[in-house]
Amino acid sequence: MSNAPEHPLAAAIKPLLDAVGATPVPVDEAKSDDVLLEWEGVPAIAVRLPHLSSALDRLLAEMTRQFDGRPLDELDRWEKQRVVALLEERGAFTVRHGVETVAAALGVSRFTVYNYLNRQDGSKSG
Repeated sequence: MSNAPEHPLAAAIKPLLDAVGATPVPVDEAKSDDVLLEWEGVPAIAVRLPHLSSALDRLLAEMTRQFDGRPLDELDRWEKQRVVALLEERGAFTVRHGVETVAAALGVSRFTVYNYLNRQDGSKSG
């Protein structure tokens, strides 16, 4: 990038981009699937969104950080249930193969992940 000052919109949305794993891109380098943001009617910045599979990887990395950096497959059963609940809140299971990916990260079967999800649904409606 050039030494030009950062656009105020880019500075304002940086925490959001960091949180979702998106990348700011100069308008003249935008691709067709980038999101073009305007400022006062003028294209100001393009945003390149991450692929969904990398979003799930970031969610799993965040879970590791939340549980003191311990590998997810070393957590106890209650902690694994909590990870599944947190991941469901963040939409992890809407990603194709999300259950399989989470099961592998936790060192449990897909069936176990579904059981954790079902147990959670039962406690919400009860």
